[in-house]
Formats: sequence, C-alpha cells, structure tokens
Amino acid sequence: MKIGETNVPGMVPPPRPRQSWRTLFFGDWLSICLTILSVLIIISLIPAFRWAVLDATWPGGTPEACRTGGACWAFVGAKSRLILFGLYPPQYQWRATIVIVLIIAMVLTSLSPRFWGARLAVLWVGGILLMLLLMGGGYFGLDRVPTSQWGGLPVILMLAVLSLGIGFPIAILLALGRRGSLPVTRAICTFIIELVRGLPLVGLLFVAAILLPLFLPPDWTIDKLFRTLVALTIFSSAYLAEVVRGGLQGLDKGQGEAARALGIPYWKMVWHIILPQAIQNVIPPLTNTAIVMVKNTSLVLIVGIFDMLSAARSASTDPTWPAPSTEGYLFVAAIYFAICAAISIYARHLENRVRARSHS
Repeated sequence: MKIGETNVPGMVPPPRPRQSWRTLFFGDWLSICLTILSVLIIISLIPAFRWAVLDATWPGGTPEACRTGGACWAFVGAKSRLILFGLYPPQYQWRATIVIVLIIAMVLTSLSPRFWGARLAVLWVGGILLMLLLMGGGYFGLDRVPTSQWGGLPVILMLAVLSLGIGFPIAILLALGRRGSLPVTRAICTFIIELVRGLPLVGLLFVAAILLPLFLPPDWTIDKLFRTLVALTIFSSAYLAEVVRGGLQGLDKGQGEAARALGIPYWKMVWHIILPQAIQNVIPPLTNTAIVMVKNTSLVLIVGIFDMLSAARSASTDPTWPAPSTEGYLFVAAIYFAICAAISIYARHLENRVRARSHS
C-alpha cells in the first residue's frame, strides 16, 4: 500500500473541494495575468477566426464564392486528391489509400510493447513488401505505376517510417561501435557519424539524387526515390546514433561488468540489459529526432519528389480558383502537425509508463 492511501473498509475519502470560476481564473496574480493574456490573444485572433470560419467557403462551394475574401476551404476539398496522392493515377488511388491505412495500422500495432519482438519485425517486412506491391504494381493483375508518379501522403509516410525503421538498427551499431574497445571500429563509426552530422540534409539529398548518377556507369540506373530513402536513412542513423550513445553513457559500467562476470554473451547483454535501459533514458531526444525526420521529408521536393507541398503549390496554379495557396499550405501543415502530435503523445505515454514502473 502506498503512503497516504487508506484501505480501511467502510471509510470513504472526503470529496475534493470544487473551485469556483473566480478562484480558477482570478485566484492569484499568476491566474489574473494568464486570464488577461488569454483574453487578449483570443481578441487578437478574431480576424483570423472570421477569415477561417465566419467568412469561409466550405467544401462544396464554387470558385466564384471564394472571391468574397474568406478562406476557400472549397479549394482544399476540390484539390484534396491531388494534394494527398500527387501524380498517382486517379483510377489507382485506392491502392495508395490502402497503403496509408496499412502504414497507420502497422504503426499502431507497433506501439504496444507486448508486440515487440521477432514477429513484429517479420510483420513489418511483409507489410513493406505489400506496400511496394500496391504502390508499384506489375504483379497479380495490378497495373504498373512507376515511382516517378508516386507522391503525396503515402510517399511521405513511407519515407519517414522506413528511414527511421531502417536507420535505428544502424544507429545502434554505430553507437556501440563508437563506444567499443576496438580502435579501428571506433574510428570508423566516429568518422561516419561526424561526417554525416557535418553535412546538411539538403546536401545529402543533392548528392544522392543528382550527383550519384553522374558517377555511375551509363547502363546503371538506381531509382531516385530509393536514393532519396537511402539519404534520409543515413541522416537519421547518424543522429539517432548520438542519441543512443547518450543513453549508453548514462548507464553504470558495473552492469556490463557484472554481466560479463556471470558469463553472459556480449550480444545477449546488449539486447536484454544495456539497450532497454539506454533507450528508456533517451525517450525525449528520440522523440525529437523522429519529429525532425518527419518534418525533413518535406525537403524531398527539392530533388524532384512530388510530395504534398509540391502538390499544394501545383494545385494553387489552377486559374479556376482565386489563388488560394494559403489554404492548401495550411491543409498540408495540419497533416504534418497531426503526425508530429501523435508521435509526441505516444512518447509522453511511454515516459509515464517508464516513470510509473520505476516508482513501483
């Protein structure tokens, strides 16, 4: 029984006193300041509220109705397919929709610790193959769609999930190699991490998408989307490696020495003792890196990948509509915010879970 808990039969704890709204909003100087600040912010946002809600033209409206001055959400409704799926053929967009649902389902399945293990890895391999089959086609009666026509939300999700999923094991190896006792391995891992961290992601994308084909033999072709994925994976693995290394440095050396004294093999010690504790210690920076990588997928437009930003910009050039580029970019920003907020909420859940288990 925890300190302060009453477990005597027949005794009910007294109800908590309810605060009045005056006490809640004007109970002390801090509450007064926050209340006044909130009211000022709400008043200052009224023009934006009128633009976005009161004077807006909602989906189903006409382009002529969008010339009244309010937000043109009808444009977002009319161009949502282009923004979400890019140049993917409209008659096959059901395949891209299944890929989005599949990625979300697999990510949700992976969130529960009870599914973590070898079966989850096999599930991800099968899911990735199914996603590539649905997007690319060419088998089982599915018409082939080249990767040059892939775009929009499915590509963004695939790049983010695959770059983080493939980059994380590489990051663990780099972090262990940098902290290892072998000087050659430590030097190689350190050189790779520092080299990648010293380059901007835009430079890596240019090297992978534009410079690399110039150094290959004429009959060698590597898909641009695959090269972009490799660049994102290398970038994420270097940053994740430093995060994991920080978690490893926070552990007591005595745990490894005790495991070696008990004769536990190195990889069993790392997998069952060292890594779980190290990753628990660095959940906030891991979350930060994952969110940064999701946002970095918006940079693939500079190497010719038709992502959601490119699609929103192309949709805004339609002369039928009165240039509602702001609404298109807000729609894309809302999707990115939803993804990043979901990652942050899950990370907070993991932190609370770890904190509760450490205090139990």
